[in-house]
Amino acid sequence: MKICYTKSMEKKKPCVVKDLCIACGLCNAMVPSVFDWDDDGKMKAIVDHVPKGLEQDVDDAKISCPTEAIIVD
Repeated sequence: MKICYTKSMEKKKPCVVKDLCIACGLCNAMVPSVFDWDDDGKMKAIVDHVPKGLEQDVDDAKISCPTEAIIVD
């Protein structure tokens, strides 16, 4: 299981828990500039921190994930 952690409390770090991801692609469809396919066929976060202006979109993707595989810390 991947642990997501960032020392900065000012910026949120998106993360996909690979053990929970079912590769449905919903998060990529919702926020392609934050989530993309990994070599293992599952999703991954492609940014270190949620870009300004996309906070709500990332939160929506997190809420919409059918397996709750998205963590934003």
